[in-house]
Amino acid sequence: MNVFYLPDADLGLVTMPEEESKHCVKVLRMSEGDRFCVTDGKGYLYDGEMVEALPKRATVNLTNKRKGYDHWGFNLEIAIAPTKLNERTEWFLEKATEIGIDRVRLFTSYHSERRAANVERFEKVMASAMKQSIKSRLPEIVDLMPFDKLVKLPFDGQKFIAWIDDNVKEQLCDLYHKGENVLVLIGPEGDFSLEEVELAKEHGFVPCSLGDARLRTETAAVVACHTVQLINQMK
Repeated sequence: MNVFYLPDADLGLVTMPEEESKHCVKVLRMSEGDRFCVTDGKGYLYDGEMVEALPKRATVNLTNKRKGYDHWGFNLEIAIAPTKLNERTEWFLEKATEIGIDRVRLFTSYHSERRAANVERFEKVMASAMKQSIKSRLPEIVDLMPFDKLVKLPFDGQKFIAWIDDNVKEQLCDLYHKGENVLVLIGPEGDFSLEEVELAKEHGFVPCSLGDARLRTETAAVVACHTVQLINQMK
């Protein structure tokens, strides 16, 4: 089923944004009477029916407002240093949205190779993944901030820093408590510096391992996201 993102969705007649109108009318060649699904990105799904198929301002009728399945009783956040190649960060954002995540925070650290981020582009990637996976909630993405500022932000839950070190033996899957809010820090290609790890520990972050394999930044972030979701879905 085709899914469209209408952030201002509500029951009744709604005008689709130009980008979504063009996609459904010009690309998918939808016409009056065609049915589809709509997500508002805020937790609800709707049944939609095309009323007026205009390529710039299509009008649709929305019915059957319902809560999406992608609601859980905890908050999952991943903080990641953007990769040198943007497409790798975009891959993480796409997969994390599909798996289920509440917020992504971007940061710069000592070994960062990218110190600028196109947040608008990233939001579009996540919105596309939300539609593809029929999610009702669009994750929040927070623009770049320095690492030393990030670790000082208040967070009500468990806090971890994924760090590759011979002395870090305990894994995230053993340390994380089911049902609790969680924030996991994922470093850049060159990992965190010793000073950054110590600073994180001073502010309540617990070093953890994501397993024996040496992972790319974006892969590590997906593993952390999936680990938390999997633990919470286990009976």
